[in-house]
Amino acid sequence: MHRSDSPRPICGVSMHSEQDAKEQPLTRRELLKRGAGALGLVAMPSLASLTLYGCERSAPREYPIKVGILHSQTGTMAISEISLRDMELMAIEEINAGGGVLGRPIEPVIEDTRSRFTDLFPKKAAKLLREDKVAAVFGCWTSVSRKAVLPVFEEHNGLLFYPVQYEGNECSRHVIYTGSAPNQQILPAIDWLMGAVGGARKRFYLLGSDYIYPRTANHIVGKYVEYRGAEVVGVRYTPLGHRDYTEIIDDIAWKQPDVVFSTLNGDTNVYFYQELARRGITAEQLPVVATSVGEDELRGLLSADVQGHLAAWSYFQSIDTPANRAFVERFQGEHGEDRVVSDPMEAAYSQVYLWKLAVEKAGSIDVDRVREAFASGIEFEAPGGRIKVDPKTYHTYKHFRMGRIRDDRQFSIVYESPKWIEPEPYPQIAFPGWQCDWTQGGMKEGAEIPVLLP
Repeated sequence: MHRSDSPRPICGVSMHSEQDAKEQPLTRRELLKRGAGALGLVAMPSLASLTLYGCERSAPREYPIKVGILHSQTGTMAISEISLRDMELMAIEEINAGGGVLGRPIEPVIEDTRSRFTDLFPKKAAKLLREDKVAAVFGCWTSVSRKAVLPVFEEHNGLLFYPVQYEGNECSRHVIYTGSAPNQQILPAIDWLMGAVGGARKRFYLLGSDYIYPRTANHIVGKYVEYRGAEVVGVRYTPLGHRDYTEIIDDIAWKQPDVVFSTLNGDTNVYFYQELARRGITAEQLPVVATSVGEDELRGLLSADVQGHLAAWSYFQSIDTPANRAFVERFQGEHGEDRVVSDPMEAAYSQVYLWKLAVEKAGSIDVDRVREAFASGIEFEAPGGRIKVDPKTYHTYKHFRMGRIRDDRQFSIVYESPKWIEPEPYPQIAFPGWQCDWTQGGMKEGAEIPVLLP
C-alpha cells in the first residue's frame, strides 16, 4: 500500500461530553495526529469519550455496532499501548471497508486510561459496558489493569479481548486471551537458553517491574529453572517508570549470572538498557532476554545499546512471508515508515478479526452467543501465522519465536517452534493440580498458590 498525498476519509468522529454530543468528520490519520488534541481530550473531564463512526463509502449504513478500545494513551505505558489502539483501529477500518459485521459498521469508542491501572481502567470499562453498551472491549496491557477490570466484565457480562503475553494463573469466561500464555513464551525461552544453541545458560538473574505479571512470571521461571537443574542467582523488582538502574546493575555484576531474564515493562526499559550500555556490559558478555520488549519499545533506544540482546515472543515484524510483509506495509502506509510492528500489536489486530468471526458464526453480537461460538474453536490466518482460540481456556494457540536484536532495531529470528503450542494458563510445574477447561465447567483448583502480589 502506498501513502496518498491526501488521506482518504475513513471514519467520522463523535465526541461525547457529559452535557452534549458533537459530530465532526475526520480522517483516521488526522485523528491520530491530534494525539494531545482529539485523543488527549478523552482524558479531560469535559469529554468522557471519543467515538469513531461510519466508515468507507462501501461500508454499510445500518445502525453501527459499538466496541470499546481501552488503552493508556498517556503515562508510563503509552509507549506500548498507543500502538495497540492504532492496530485495533486499522482492523476496524479494514472490516468496515469490507462491509462491516453482520451488515453493520463497527463504531469504536476510545477511552484513555492514562496508565492509571486500579482506578481509571475499571471506571472506563464500566462506562463502556454500562453507558456505551459496547459489544466487546479490546484493551489493557499490564496484568494489574486486566485484573482491575475483570470484576467489571463479570458484573456486566462483558467480553474483553486481551492482546498481551501474560503470567497465566487465570481462567475467565469473560476474557479472550490473544497474547502468549506462560507455556508459549516463558518455558520455551528457558529451554532454548539452556540448550547448546542458546549458550547452555545455568545462572539466571530475574529482573522485573513490581506488579503481578513479573512476580508470577518469575515464580514460574524459578520453579522451571530449578526443575531443569539450573539456579536463580538473584531476583529484583522496580516500580513502573523507574529510571535509576545503577544499584541493580551493581547487584547483577556482583551475582555474576550468565543471563538476565527481564520482565520489565514500559518506558523503564529505556533506562535499564542505557545504564547497561553505559557500564560497558554487552550482549556477548551478558545477554538480556526480555519478555516485554519488542520492536515498538526499541524505537526509543540507540541500536548500540541493545544490539545482540534477545526477546521471546510469538511474532516479529521480520517474519518473511507475503502475508506479513503486506500487513506491515499497510500499517506503515497509514502511519509512516518509521512506525514498527510488534507481537502485542499483531495480536491486537488479530483479535478484532477473531471477534468478527465469532459474531458472524453466532449470527449475533450477544455476548453469550459469541462465547458459544468461541467454544467451537475459531481460527484466523494472522499475519504471523494461523491462530486458534482454545475452546477449553479461551486462550490462543500460537507459535514461539526467539529473536536477537539487530543494528536496525529489528530482530533476527534465531528459533521458531515447529508447530503452534496449545495454551496452558496453569503450567503444572508452578501450579500443580490447577486446570482451566470451560468445556467441563471452568476452573479446577489444585495445590495452594503462594501470594504473588507486590
